[in-house]
Parts: sequence; structure tokens; C-alpha cells
Amino acid sequence: MGAFRNYMDRIERLFSRGGPLERFSAIYEVVDTFIYTPSDVTRGAPHVRDAIDLKRLMIFVVFAATPCFFMAMYTVGHEANAALASLGMHSAEGWRGVVLDRLGIGYDTASVWACMCHGALFVLPVYLVTLIAGGFWEVLFALVRNHEINEGFFVTSLLYTLTLPASVPLWQVALGISFGVVIGKEVFGGTGKNFLNPALVGRAFLFFAYPSHMSGNAVWVPVDGFSGATALYLAKEGGLTAIANAGITWTNAFLGNLMGSMGETSTLACLIGAAFLIVTRVASWRIMAGVMLGMIGTSVLFNSIGSQTNPMFAMPWYWHLVLGGYAFGMVFMATDPVSAAMTDAGRWVYGILIGLMVTLIRVLNPGFPEGMMLAILFGNVFAPLIDWFVVQNNIRRRLRRNAA
Repeated sequence: MGAFRNYMDRIERLFSRGGPLERFSAIYEVVDTFIYTPSDVTRGAPHVRDAIDLKRLMIFVVFAATPCFFMAMYTVGHEANAALASLGMHSAEGWRGVVLDRLGIGYDTASVWACMCHGALFVLPVYLVTLIAGGFWEVLFALVRNHEINEGFFVTSLLYTLTLPASVPLWQVALGISFGVVIGKEVFGGTGKNFLNPALVGRAFLFFAYPSHMSGNAVWVPVDGFSGATALYLAKEGGLTAIANAGITWTNAFLGNLMGSMGETSTLACLIGAAFLIVTRVASWRIMAGVMLGMIGTSVLFNSIGSQTNPMFAMPWYWHLVLGGYAFGMVFMATDPVSAAMTDAGRWVYGILIGLMVTLIRVLNPGFPEGMMLAILFGNVFAPLIDWFVVQNNIRRRLRRNAA
């Protein structure tokens, strides 16, 4: 309570400085570097190991996630248009239907433009609410602590948006990002000091607080009266046979033309982002490779064991790759440089642990067919311990080498 009172006293002092000009200056001090880099910066690099700065690093992640964002708009719109056609409806409900009808865009599933426009009316409001609600907390804590706002929130807001179903209520969007920013990051000191991925913290909060809006057959396509299961849920119930009976091919799953969270369905878009992050050295290829190795090894083990009652034992690794949020989590969430392992050897262990855990959850957990979110949060918790063991092992090796 004492710390909270100190924060409130500081806010009061900021907004009680003299007249309106002084109060404006107090706010300007916090947000003046939000968009551009000022000229009064350190010319040398005494504490930086690379030429890239935090601002450019975060923008690179936004660039890498852009294919997933556009694919989210297309997929959501395509699934919504297909659902309307299956229900015999000729127009969307609510304000979205008014906008699309007035513009004469239509609901043709074969039209990329129609699908993109319909999907944008779901994706963009979620993203806008995320920016407003999360940005409020970012500015508030920046004012209290008297530090600048960095572009890290752009990454958090974008990734958080892409992990949500299209039918999520907007008030839950605001609540989830508020929890992720405040509890997942700011209470630990802000950017660079959080040990959990804040976007996943917000998504996990919504999953456990409002499970009926985050899972089930009625949340993935934002059309009232339509119900459809994700490919992972079908596999959980009937294995690859159930997926094939639903008309889902591996190619469709790879491209992302199926139900799921808005930006997680397209493995192709995720791999494009992965290539960009690896080439620019923003994300660790060791973590991605470790996640792949852990998943492949565990799935091959389950394939060899087999089961008469659990069809997920027979799920091959290349289907795990394209279903659910595996590819998205591997590329954008597991590689978070703050919450992931820092040492090279630790990154291998960290990635393998996540790949192993996601396969275990998918195969052995009877109530939850997905598992990437929980696996990454599990890896975040153990990342500092993994690095500690790696460092201690390096120290012991040096001592033995020096003694010899």
C-alpha cells in the first residue's frame, strides 16, 4: 500500500505543476520519444552488443507478424462468409452488415477482397481496443516512473490480438490486455524485467476467467447460430480420420484456411515471419529449432507407443506443426528475448522443453486439445533456472580447465 500511495502522490505532483503549460510539459517528457528517436542520445555503445536498438528491434517483430495479421483478416472473413452461406443468410448482423451492404462489398467466399473487408471489421476493432486499453496502462506507469514509452507495447498488442478468437467481446479484450500489461509486465518493473510473456499472460487470464468465450465450438466463427470444431478438436475426438472427413487437408492447414484463433492458423505466414526474424537476428533460431526437435521427438515416441483409445497418439509431427497455435507460438512467443533463456545452450534446452510440453498436453490432456500457450508459459518460468545451470556448468568447466 505504501508503494501504491507513492505512485499516486507522484501522479498528483505531475498534474499539479503550475499551469496548463507545465502539466503538458510533464506529459510530453514521457511520450516525446514514442514515435521518433531524439538527437540527444549516447553516441557510443558502452552497454550495447549490436548496432540495432530497442526501437528498431521491436519494429522488426511487427514487420514479421504483418503476414499473420493480414492472413487473420482474410481467414476470419472467409470463415464468416462461408458460415453465412451455410446458414442461408445474405447479410451479416449488426453494424458490420450495414457497412458491408452500404459499400456493396458482398459476402463471396471466392473474393479475397470481400473476405478481407469482412474480416477486417472483426480484427481491427479488437486491435484498436487493445491499443487503447493497454496504451492507457503503459502511459500511466510511464508517468509514475518518469520513463519513456517504448515500442515493446506495439509487439505485445499485436501478438495478443492475433491469439484471440474473432468472436471475443471487446470488454474482455480490454480486460485481458490490462491484466497482461499490469500483472505480466509493469509490476515487475516494465519492459525488460518481466519473466513471463505479457501477451500470453493476458490470453491465459481470459482463457481461465472466461473459458466459454475462449474455447468450444461456437467461438471461432463470429456468426450467431454457427458452430464448428477446430482441427485439433476433431483430431482429439477421431484422429486424422475425423480431420479428413471434415474436408481439411494438410495443405489447407498449412496455408491457414481453417478455424482457430485469428492470427495463428497460417503456418506459412508464421514461417515467413520466422525467416525475417532469423535473417535480421532478432529471434533465436536455436529456440525455434529446439521447439521443433522437442515436438518431433515426443510425437515420434507417442507414434511408436500407440494407443487403442487415444487417437492423438497417432498424430504425426508434421500435423502438429500446422494445427493450432504451434507455429505462431514457436516463432513469436517462445522467442521473446525477455522471457526466454539467454544463453545459447539454455535456448536449446528451453526450446526442447516447450516442444515436449506442448506435445504432452495435446496428446495426454483429455480436456484441452491445444497446448502451446501453457507450454510457453511453463518454459518462461523455468528459463532463469535453465540459464543458471548453464552458467554454473560453464564456471565448473573453467575451474577444471584452470586447475589442469
